[in-house]
Amino acid sequence: MATTSDISRGLIIKLDNNLYSVVEFGENKTARAAAKVWAKLKGVDNNRTIEKTWNSGEVIYPVRVEKKAFQYLYKDETGYNLMNNESFEQISLAEEMIDAPQFLKDGSEVFVFINTETDQPIGAELPEKIVMEITYCEPGVKGDTATRAMKQATVETGATVSVPLFVDQGEKIRVNTKTGEYVERVKD
Repeated sequence: MATTSDISRGLIIKLDNNLYSVVEFGENKTARAAAKVWAKLKGVDNNRTIEKTWNSGEVIYPVRVEKKAFQYLYKDETGYNLMNNESFEQISLAEEMIDAPQFLKDGSEVFVFINTETDQPIGAELPEKIVMEITYCEPGVKGDTATRAMKQATVETGATVSVPLFVDQGEKIRVNTKTGEYVERVKD
């Protein structure tokens, strides 16, 4: 049985028949009262963000989740269609279940989180950093690297990313999928 001492970032717990992922947590100790454990929780199946406080040592209900590699195939009216890399089984996920769907391109790898109690997918995320080709941006200015000036660039999936002025159309860049920010230029 799990208690509040087992809380960690990324843990998925069941609370009021909903699943929540722990975003942040901490402990408040005072000299007179018992310690309290607090957590900032993001809804896995309901898109809500809440804060919850427990007495130290109170029972929590973690949910066992498996992370499996899938391949993105295509998008249609049912959602984003993915294929399991091991069993070749196909599933369809709604857009709100995927972190950063704007960076999905055909054949890219996606990690799907599956609730082992129900065998149902509860979410998906892309690798932290991916390589994208710039399909359109204004011409760059060579040598303008002294300032942190940025310009908008459209990548191959249609998403826009802020890039430094020296990056040109047709170049490949590495993008952080968590923040949507430019990381670096990729040499072929």
